Amino acid sequence: MRDETYDLSWDDWDELQSPRPEGTEFDDVVETALSRRGFMGGVLAFGSGAAVMGAGSLMSTTSAEAATSRFAFTPIDIATDATVHVPEGYSWSRLISWGDPLFSDAPEFDHATGGDVASSDRVFGENTDGMELFNVGGRQVIAVNHEYVNTKINLPNNEDGKVASADDVLKLQNLHAVTVMEVTEGADGWSVVIDSDLNRRITANTPMTIAGPAAGHDLLKTEADPEGTTVLGTMNNCGAGKTPWGTYLTCEENFNGYFGSTDAAFELPEDYARYGVSAEGRYNYEGYDPRFDVSKNPNEPRRFGYIVEIDPSDPTSTPIKHTALGRFKHENAAAVVAADGRVVVYMGDDERGEFMYKYVSNGVYTPGGETSSLLDDGVLYVAKFDPDGSGKWIVLTPTTTGMSEAEIAIFSRVAGSKVGATTMDRPEWVAVNPVAVEGYCCLTNNKNRGLKTNAGGDETPAVGPNPREANKYGQIVRWKPAGDDHTADDFEWDLYVMAGNPNVHSDANAGSANINAGNLFNSPDGMMFDSTGLLWIQTDGDYKNEGDFAGMGNNQMLAGDPVTGVIERFMTGPYGSEVTGLTWSSDKRTMFVGIQHPAAPFPDGEGKLARSSIIAIKRDDNAMVG
Repeated sequence: MRDETYDLSWDDWDELQSPRPEGTEFDDVVETALSRRGFMGGVLAFGSGAAVMGAGSLMSTTSAEAATSRFAFTPIDIATDATVHVPEGYSWSRLISWGDPLFSDAPEFDHATGGDVASSDRVFGENTDGMELFNVGGRQVIAVNHEYVNTKINLPNNEDGKVASADDVLKLQNLHAVTVMEVTEGADGWSVVIDSDLNRRITANTPMTIAGPAAGHDLLKTEADPEGTTVLGTMNNCGAGKTPWGTYLTCEENFNGYFGSTDAAFELPEDYARYGVSAEGRYNYEGYDPRFDVSKNPNEPRRFGYIVEIDPSDPTSTPIKHTALGRFKHENAAAVVAADGRVVVYMGDDERGEFMYKYVSNGVYTPGGETSSLLDDGVLYVAKFDPDGSGKWIVLTPTTTGMSEAEIAIFSRVAGSKVGATTMDRPEWVAVNPVAVEGYCCLTNNKNRGLKTNAGGDETPAVGPNPREANKYGQIVRWKPAGDDHTADDFEWDLYVMAGNPNVHSDANAGSANINAGNLFNSPDGMMFDSTGLLWIQTDGDYKNEGDFAGMGNNQMLAGDPVTGVIERFMTGPYGSEVTGLTWSSDKRTMFVGIQHPAAPFPDGEGKLARSSIIAIKRDDNAMVG
């Protein structure tokens, strides 16, 4: 019998293992109507009747674009086919795909086998996600995540893609984590520099240092690491970030699904439930690698769920897991230097009903100065949004939570619950505007909003920045810190956009005033600002183009103007794919975009395995694109 769990999203798989309580009562929750002047001068108005377009609302795309368009492209229509589409005057090409060699000792990709285990750590990994480009002594280096594996594709000769050997597990582990690769542009376009001394694969078995308040804690010690300071590997690396000093931040998201128990009588520790660790692993790693068997290594899951720092300029360097940034399902890390020189990192916990976080260093960043303690010595905060458009970052300390600093680092979700943080609609990528002191976060969707609690039993009322019950479309919240200071406790917030479908709905599910028939999308996920202050939005949602999602087509990338609220479609991905990960060449003339888990046979065509890939997009006149 076919195992349908292999086809589930991570969220649905989590709920299959740990069902959330049904029938949460919200008698005090009324239908939300928000009409508040945004801090950028726009207004988002919606309510139980409709998404309202009016004199005080965000400008419609038509009127705003006619007045002050900042977009250097003609918006494109939706697509439902098997390839990538970009506007007229732009072109795209493939940079690299899963299985392509990074070193000359690795063979070319084999569609019949999906590659062998021997070379699986010498090739580009699976399911590209967040990425950043670094200039290392005049050489351009991309660090890119590999979020997870598609076993039916990666193990094409196994029945239903099921793991059947230790070699299968090792191959999948090698396809995870991070690629660091030098890229160059020549007469034939962009390519990877094979055998570059900067090329590196980081996998689920790469040694890493544990740093920060949880380092050495008893809950992180194992038989293989009795000191609790060294861990093997990183996995389920989702979004990313870049530090001011030029290192890469990769974020561990759905780590829980890789662990299971071979002992049916093993009693799972109480803290597993909040993080979704269960007795049944998604890939059966536990059947062949005892490190992932919680009955033998119950502390191992607590060594994952962190942000990992990697130095792309030094392939011999040891990655560092920074526990001070908290343990949860990290989506990405948006780092910024505050006016006083302290480092601020904004983060989202990508699970239904979880929280948004902020870290503030105690030390000050000085270019060229010592940076080793800046992500280990600081304070973690969690966000509380009030319905009136105000908000506060609540500090997580032993005084506010009753937990030790190490416990706050290891069980950050519990700490957030203790101080009454706002449950959010899957907070994914965070982006900080480079030309204004404000932050944005994609709240991608939440079918449980107003219907079920989160994993910690916190209620999820449909109010504030999460205004729609059973939210199927998602929204983007933005905030402006008090005094234009990213370290401030207080902030004001509004919604930059509520995705929706005005062709289908006449209530709040129609979306906000800046959504129209020409820019429909759902489930905003990835998000990056370019150097000019335009906001690029990538989607990972329903691509069936029917019912509630009719007119949305394949997942896509759109550009948004934070000042006017105008949003236009720039790119569409192949059928079944998520568009995720975005960075630019040093001269800003090339945009690198990730295409993850295509269902269509992309990029090699019919009869070939579908392969996640990075593409390069340029203007035909070679002008800047970011």
